[in-house]
Amino acid sequence: MGRRSAAAASFVALWLLGALVGHRAAAEPVRVGVILDLASAAGRRWKTSIQMAVDDYYAGHPNSTTRVELSFKDSSGDAVGAVSAAVDLIKNAQVQAIIDGAQTAAEAEFVAHIAGRAHVPVLSFSATSAAQTPFFVRTSADESSQAAPIAEVLGHYGWHAATLLHEDSRSGAAIAPVLADALRGVRASVEHRAAVPADASDDRLDAVLYRVAAMTTRVFVVHMPLPLALRLFHRAKNAGMMSEGYVWIATAGVGEVDALSPEDNDAMQGVLSVRPYAPPTSQVTAFAERFRARFQQENDGSQDIPDPTVSTLRAYDAAWATAAAVEAAGISGSAFKPPEGSTGPTELDQLGVSATGEKLVKAVRDTTFDGLAGKFTLLNGQPQTPAYEIVNFVAEGPWTVGFWNTKSGISPEFAAGSGEGLKEVLFPGVDQSDIRIPDGWAFSPAGQELVVAVPVKHGFQQFVRVYNDTTSNRTMFSGYCIDVFDAAIKALPYPVYYRYEPFYGIGNGSSGTYQQLIDLVPDQKADAVVGDLAITVSRMGEVDFTMPFTESGWTMVVPVQSQAATGMFFFLKPLTPALWLASLGAFIFTGFVIWVIEHRINPEFRGTPLQQFGIIFHYAFSTLVFAHRENVVSNLSKFLMVIWVFAVLILTSSYTASLTSMLTVQKLKPAVTEIHDLINNGDYVGYQEGSFVYGELLEMNFDQSKLRSYRTPDEYADALSKGSDDGGVAAVFDEVPYLKIFLSQYCDSYTMAGPVYKGTGFGFAFPKGSPMAPELSRAIVGLTEGDDMGLIERKWFGAPGTCGGDGVDASNASLTLWNFSGLFLITAVAATLVLIAYLAMFVYRERHELRAAEPGSGSVSLKRVRAWLQHYDRKDMTAPHFKQQLWSDSPSANGSNHGKKRERAEQDGSRDFGGPGASPLSDHSRMDSASPLERKGSGEFRTPFDQRMGEAALERKPSLKLQQNTEERKKLPLSP
Repeated sequence: MGRRSAAAASFVALWLLGALVGHRAAAEPVRVGVILDLASAAGRRWKTSIQMAVDDYYAGHPNSTTRVELSFKDSSGDAVGAVSAAVDLIKNAQVQAIIDGAQTAAEAEFVAHIAGRAHVPVLSFSATSAAQTPFFVRTSADESSQAAPIAEVLGHYGWHAATLLHEDSRSGAAIAPVLADALRGVRASVEHRAAVPADASDDRLDAVLYRVAAMTTRVFVVHMPLPLALRLFHRAKNAGMMSEGYVWIATAGVGEVDALSPEDNDAMQGVLSVRPYAPPTSQVTAFAERFRARFQQENDGSQDIPDPTVSTLRAYDAAWATAAAVEAAGISGSAFKPPEGSTGPTELDQLGVSATGEKLVKAVRDTTFDGLAGKFTLLNGQPQTPAYEIVNFVAEGPWTVGFWNTKSGISPEFAAGSGEGLKEVLFPGVDQSDIRIPDGWAFSPAGQELVVAVPVKHGFQQFVRVYNDTTSNRTMFSGYCIDVFDAAIKALPYPVYYRYEPFYGIGNGSSGTYQQLIDLVPDQKADAVVGDLAITVSRMGEVDFTMPFTESGWTMVVPVQSQAATGMFFFLKPLTPALWLASLGAFIFTGFVIWVIEHRINPEFRGTPLQQFGIIFHYAFSTLVFAHRENVVSNLSKFLMVIWVFAVLILTSSYTASLTSMLTVQKLKPAVTEIHDLINNGDYVGYQEGSFVYGELLEMNFDQSKLRSYRTPDEYADALSKGSDDGGVAAVFDEVPYLKIFLSQYCDSYTMAGPVYKGTGFGFAFPKGSPMAPELSRAIVGLTEGDDMGLIERKWFGAPGTCGGDGVDASNASLTLWNFSGLFLITAVAATLVLIAYLAMFVYRERHELRAAEPGSGSVSLKRVRAWLQHYDRKDMTAPHFKQQLWSDSPSANGSNHGKKRERAEQDGSRDFGGPGASPLSDHSRMDSASPLERKGSGEFRTPFDQRMGEAALERKPSLKLQQNTEERKKLPLSP
């Protein structure tokens, strides 16, 4: 009996202990409200997903100390229902947090403000804009992140402008500046904007569509909730704007649609849209299977079971983040403080303030995990930019044509390295068998003709001419500008319909009429302006210009006056100083090379040092008039002389021709070259009537009373011929194209002078943001690269030529060193090669004598150089001239002993000049071949230059030489 009592007591103790432990381990319930449109398909999916997230979290975290209890409220799809649900959850259920699935910006903003007053955190997985309250946490991507993929699509297809259609609300307009910045990155722009009220009637929608259809842009970006967007697409189809040539791109509010009715799907054929993308993972696949099963169970076995969308995955992650944050913050129970101060009569005034709100919202922002929709992390309270999927609405529904992410931009597949671009897109009104990419804009909006304004002028009609054809009684348009515009339009790959309209007033005495012509475009009185329109900075602020098709800049034209070619040193002007110096150097170098070659073998190149320097200069310069008397012996010298005489012939001929031209041709110079002289002298100056040059002259401090306007080239010439003192002008300022036309008619008496002020030339004007300007610019480039532009210019301006051609500026007509650089190069190379060849031959032939040369005093290197120079300065007795002279000076070898001795001595002397045992003949020969330095040391006198010249004469006259030899033999001693 005792044992039974003890066992019973033990069992009761264990039961009580287990109950106590279980009581301590029980999770603290935390109420969390959920606001959804439970009547919508998206609301039902989100409800199932949120419930699954809470169950999965606690299944994976069984030891949690808190447990979220969900309280669902229906918003009925409007802002009032969402506000009522939020007040009920805070006041009556006293929830610690709210998960919001608002489908409109108004719902999200109202719920966020009400919860913010009560310090209740709100997690929104569907809102695309942030509310201005610290208790609002958006777990979905910001709507501005859609701008980048939309801009990439426009850039991919080369569309340069778009019209933005958005909901007339703060959140709807918030995307406009972001989209504009993104489009600038692809060289595009938002040309027009149209705000559409959320409750707009069909008539209001039709009015908006009619207004944007009148624009040239055919690319429309739609940013509005799905219900409003669907109504807009239906009205656009009725207006014929879902046809070929139109492009419609919708934001994620349309792209995330789950299912469309057949009527809605038909109205959206060809629409492109973007929507957030979550890469498929094993967790997502497993969740999808469980989601479909649970959704079918909770919706009474419904057979229409959708696949979970990205928004469904975001709802799951938002619920998981809420449960994790509640656990991390250690929330327990409900702690609402009563409102401070007196309360008002409304329920909003009676809401309490949550004591755990700040702690819980911080925990939510610190929560990080790998969710089904991707990495859940909030940087600075904002989610990361997601990847986007690009879909094309076709007959079967949305079809994926590409993806976008921040790293690689758009690509046909989500995998990295899959390439660039998109898959084949079916645009509105295009048959699937003949898919074509729209141009994105139309030259003629709504099928109307473009109105092109053309100025009516009285002068310079080569550019623009407007006249009445008496035969057809029609206004005709012609001229260079008209032909360029017509040719550019024809070069476009599509037809453009336009008509010219004359604009009267240019040249009728009112300055600024060109500005009035430009103003027609922004005032919508003309679609374009064609004519001689100068591109200026001020005008570019009002219109868009094409690239210029004429020369740029403006300057002045002045009379010319003759200039006499006089001066003490005028004879030096045919050649520039550099050419004179180069010629002098060539003369000296050539004379030096010939002297080096001829010095040892030619008596005409020997003598005293002063005489030899004179020979170097005299010989080279005497070739100018071919008066050189010295004959060259070496073939190297003869070769160099051929090249040098040819160079001298060219140089002297060119100098003579240039000097003759300067002395005989009339030289003309501008009467005025400095603009400051015109201002300081108070001269009258002219300009073309209506030109922007008038304003430029005023900015240059010209007196307005000194400015006179003219219209035609004839008036220019008449005013310039009179001069400033006789009712004319001293100069006429105008743009370069006009002045070239003037000079083509009055070239002999006038010329352009002074600086050319930079400009941008003539261009065609179009409205700001019009795609016509870049399209025509490309066409103009094509005309310039081909022959079309040249043919048009020759048609109106004639063949290009020089003006007047008869005036020569002596300072510019001088021959330069560059003109003869090739000639001097050939001469220098030839002389250098000849010099090198001679020195090489000399060193090789005299190598034994050079080694045997006795060095004098001084250092070793100086001894050797001095010995070599002394040896070089001697006569080369083996040269034909000296050898013949030597034999002519010796007696006849008729068998005498003296003759034999002389012959032996001569043989010995030929081996060693001046060596021991040399014969008298060898001594005599050595002294003849010795250098002037050696002769001075031995006391011998140098042979006079005229004596050697006489010897040369004897060589040329054998009778005189024979007589001299006979007399010398009589002086020789008789042999014993």
